[in-house]
Amino acid sequence: MNNAELFARACRVLPGGVDSPVRAFRAVNGTPFFTERGEGAFLVDAEGNRYLDYVMSWGPLLLGHAPAAVVQAVREAAEQGLTFGTPTGRETLLAEEIALAAPHMQMMRLVNSGTEATMSAVRVARGFTGREKVIKFAGNYHGHSDGLLVRAGSGCLTGGVPDSLGVPKGVAESTLVAQYNDLAGAEELFCANRGQIACVIVEPVAANMGVVPPAAGFLQGLRRLCDEHGALLIFDEVITGFRIAWGGAAEYYRVTPDLAAYGKIVGGGMPLAVYGGRRDVMSLVAPLGGVYQAGTLAGNPVATAAGLAMLRCLREQKDTLYPALEQKAAALEAAFRAEGVPVGRVGSVLTPFFAPAAPQNFSQAASCDTRAFAAYFKAMLAQGIYVAPSQFEAMFVSAAHSDEDIARTVRAIGAACRAAK
Repeated sequence: MNNAELFARACRVLPGGVDSPVRAFRAVNGTPFFTERGEGAFLVDAEGNRYLDYVMSWGPLLLGHAPAAVVQAVREAAEQGLTFGTPTGRETLLAEEIALAAPHMQMMRLVNSGTEATMSAVRVARGFTGREKVIKFAGNYHGHSDGLLVRAGSGCLTGGVPDSLGVPKGVAESTLVAQYNDLAGAEELFCANRGQIACVIVEPVAANMGVVPPAAGFLQGLRRLCDEHGALLIFDEVITGFRIAWGGAAEYYRVTPDLAAYGKIVGGGMPLAVYGGRRDVMSLVAPLGGVYQAGTLAGNPVATAAGLAMLRCLREQKDTLYPALEQKAAALEAAFRAEGVPVGRVGSVLTPFFAPAAPQNFSQAASCDTRAFAAYFKAMLAQGIYVAPSQFEAMFVSAAHSDEDIARTVRAIGAACRAAK
């Protein structure tokens, strides 16, 4: 079956023909291709078309598609059994590997998705503080749990609906929303809700309204506000963890959160995420304490094998890997800027913005020219280069992207940006 036939068939049984909204290509007025396999920096679709991939499964594939060490670890683990429902030694080994890179992760719990990780971290913060209210930032996306789907980014922003039907009013009322990079606005919320704020949850680098770096002092200011008001600071490092540095945003910006959520890269391409942080806080999680959270497939042996293989590779290569990724991504940034297109970038994650200037917050991001972006996207795809089908998502550079791939992409960027004007 070709891509069109596969999509028509999918639409009969899956909402919009997809299992995650942005995959439907609606924001770029297109229809999706269906992937058969991934090879290094490339995807191959059902029709045999080969695409240079800068989506990289939305971030997990820092080493590219099907890296040998990870595939071998998965194969060996699968042969021993797919799931047990009992503890396995790999869970501990993976947790120890995470703690090597992020020492603030003194105690942690493995889960299956970033949504579970952020949702659980907020629950623990509420249990620890005895408070209910949460501060989040407009345009930050922390998964699809009810309390965090308020003024959310990612697919919500792509579809033009930053809130979701089905979220109870009472749940939404406990979520307070500030503007990203507006420290004064966050402080006003603390003062207006004195003694009621359990936590602040933030993407340390916003990457779900396009890549928007934190302003100088913003994360440090959130740390100060939380300390002054007795709230916990939660970093959502589902994207930034092991991506912008081996130790993620906490290392990159030298700010230590109380709790953090990691996903994507920590699973090596398999469904796995983790939340954790201070030992005194995490000691409230059942069975040690009264904050309940559980999962039948949590710590899955195949997923932990993939994650452990991935993180060991990153630790062994970190001294050369991250500088090389920085250099590649900087070359792409320069190509966009040469065409007059502003860019938001931190390390190997970046977004070109079809706007007068790179946005600093949700309101500015929402005003981007999505029609120009759609034209750029189609021009890139026509040249065999797959970028995220949304103005509000990121490009992810991997170790598998060769210098030749980067040079090819630089040439394509010039043509695509001119086609969008």
